[in-house]
Amino acid sequence: METVPRNPGGFTRRHALAGGSGLSALLWATALRGQPGGLIRSYLPPRRLSEVDHAVVYRREDEFTGWPHVMGYWNFGDGELLQQVTTIDTEYENPDAISHDNIGRGSGGAMRQLAVRSFDYGRTWSEPVANMLGTIDPAMADATTMGDLRPLDFLDPDTIISNSSTGFGTPEGRTLVRVSRDRGQSWSPDIAVPLDALHSLSGMNSALVRSDGTALIWLMEVDKSGWNRHPCVYALPPGNTDFHFLTFITRKQDPYGAADGDYSSTFRYGGHRWFYPRGYQLPDGRMLCVLRSQRDPRGIMWTEVYYSDDHGRTWDFLSRVNDFGAPGSLVVKKDGRLVMVYGYRLLPAGIRAKVSEDGGRSWGPELIVRDDGGSWDLGYPNAWELDDGRIGAVYYFNSKDDPVQVNGGKRHIQRSIFSID
Repeated sequence: METVPRNPGGFTRRHALAGGSGLSALLWATALRGQPGGLIRSYLPPRRLSEVDHAVVYRREDEFTGWPHVMGYWNFGDGELLQQVTTIDTEYENPDAISHDNIGRGSGGAMRQLAVRSFDYGRTWSEPVANMLGTIDPAMADATTMGDLRPLDFLDPDTIISNSSTGFGTPEGRTLVRVSRDRGQSWSPDIAVPLDALHSLSGMNSALVRSDGTALIWLMEVDKSGWNRHPCVYALPPGNTDFHFLTFITRKQDPYGAADGDYSSTFRYGGHRWFYPRGYQLPDGRMLCVLRSQRDPRGIMWTEVYYSDDHGRTWDFLSRVNDFGAPGSLVVKKDGRLVMVYGYRLLPAGIRAKVSEDGGRSWGPELIVRDDGGSWDLGYPNAWELDDGRIGAVYYFNSKDDPVQVNGGKRHIQRSIFSID
């Protein structure tokens, strides 16, 4: 795959991509011409993948089930996957019942968390378990701080972290963490994460363990207005008693104003520059953080990548992955390639992917995993590599072929397995 130099003649990749401007991208391509070694790949149309295997993971006719990307996902590396989703009792005859605003306010039906497991790299999945986080490990039942859980070894693959929040994405957000020592069979109680003088904290089940045993969780601060989201990293070094603020990932505000606008909508349907941070580590030690940006969650949103070469302490912009589609789930393949899988909410809606062969600096043509979605209301994938090198993804979906159509078909959980080659 052709790549591009980091700094051709002083015109930086940041100028071309950070603001999402098509003109800047053209200037970037122009700047490369005549540069020594200045290669740029051709713009190729999306490619439809063949031999994609789709299957239903969870569906109930009277439920809206969704958002696996932020509800909790753990890959134990030996074929076992654990995925949590949210499901809401829903009357599909009433369009208001599936409004995200109504669901977010809790004015829909009964809401609950379900967990499903796979022991064969996502090929098949178990029956759901309700309220997984409510099963408390007796040895941790009295914990009120992370220090009460010591000793903790986050390098143990059986030890995992869940971090969620009350008031997610609002100025009132507060983050809570739980720990499991047995792959999510039982958990500690909720433990509050200190604000460390930030206005609010929203967590979305994103954690990473450094090779020195330090646990990192990716969060975001929301300011008093509710419109400015500032992704950050909190750290818990080995032996410490609480997570604490480590660093911000992006600037406080976007100088390009790519998500700015005159929004009269609720926070859910307005523009936000950076949110849903999720961290990954490459084999060479570089960390990547994948971020979602949007002007309208019904399709005008995209995925960006930031990088850190000092163990997550400082961050800089690396690339914009796509024109449209977010949030993205990154797979670091054993052969070194990166695969980003994301929901694509513009019609024809579905699931798409891109591949990078240079550590995320540039991305190849779009791969269409499926485009039979019934509306924008789908996506939020988590993705992984199977033992045979194929890619698996679990996401929520609605089909244009569903006999019941309420702004798309009934919302449920599916998985797809595909080859990128």
